[in-house]
Amino acid sequence: MKVWRYGDDVNTDMLFPGRYTYTCSTVEEIIPHLLEDLDPEFAANVCSGDILLAGSNFGCGSSREQPALGLKAVGIQAVIAKSFARIFYRAAINQGLFLIECPEAVDAYSDGADINIDFQGVIRINDVPYTFPPLPDEIRTIRQAGGLLPYIRRKLEKERGQ
Repeated sequence: MKVWRYGDDVNTDMLFPGRYTYTCSTVEEIIPHLLEDLDPEFAANVCSGDILLAGSNFGCGSSREQPALGLKAVGIQAVIAKSFARIFYRAAINQGLFLIECPEAVDAYSDGADINIDFQGVIRINDVPYTFPPLPDEIRTIRQAGGLLPYIRRKLEKERGQ
């Protein structure tokens, strides 16, 4: 597992360049362009289970699904930031990407530190705990379903008795 660390105001164009918005529609087309203008090594080297750590206002900018969809598709285990832009936060919920707002953990992390996440509300950095509020049940259920569309499909199937 690797921790990818970035600063404040990482916008959606940095996460997925806007010039590809109408030419990349599948996950396979999106992934090679993730963070290409911010960190050209990211798409080639990110692995499932990696963590993104960022400063304040992560995901600010335009309301596109590609950044959250791409990060989820490459297996980012969580994005831990000081704060998130609300529109990105919602897009991440829709895709089932786990976001954690925990400024203390972001400030405490240093390169090479051991980091573990208990998704019930604790991040441990070199065995020092940093707490965050657990997600509301409904959001946790959406995430566990893999995103909003799979959640709605399952809910409709249950209602229909399938």
